[in-house]
Amino acid sequence: MANPKPKLAHFGLFVRDARRMTDFYSRVFGLTVTDRGNVGPKGDDIVFMSADPDEHHQLVLLSGRPDNGGDSAIQQISFLVDSLEELRTVYERICADERDIDRCVTHGNAWSVYFFDPEGNRAEIYCHTPWHIPQPHAFPIDFSATNEEIERATEAHCRETQGFMPASERAALMQRIIGADS
Repeated sequence: MANPKPKLAHFGLFVRDARRMTDFYSRVFGLTVTDRGNVGPKGDDIVFMSADPDEHHQLVLLSGRPDNGGDSAIQQISFLVDSLEELRTVYERICADERDIDRCVTHGNAWSVYFFDPEGNRAEIYCHTPWHIPQPHAFPIDFSATNEEIERATEAHCRETQGFMPASERAALMQRIIGADS
């Protein structure tokens, strides 16, 4: 019998204003509405969104979150991009949208921007680096620096950290540990 290895495929958010949230995730992340409708006894709005043509939805927005619902139950919602350049582009969109930035850090294995969406959900946009250091780890990065400066500073910081290795070495190790070949 095969050993299932589930991968995160999508997540859902209860929202107060489906239109506002759809607009935000469309403009800032480039997600596309793939379906929408109404569900439940109150006819709550449901919006399906994706950036992957092979995935019907990566994000589901469902109205009905009470105004007095307090803080979000979500710890964070993470989005992966392909490069530091793409990360910078989304970072600039987040700033232009006047979202609260929580922090900009390198984890050694990733560059990350943590921020809050229009309803206070903590989100992360990140990309991988070519290095690995043991986690948890967070070291500030400054987007006023060039990508080359961020890359050099991150590599230098990683090389000074015990447990440093190239990401490719870490991936090979994890493949053996997890049994990805089986």
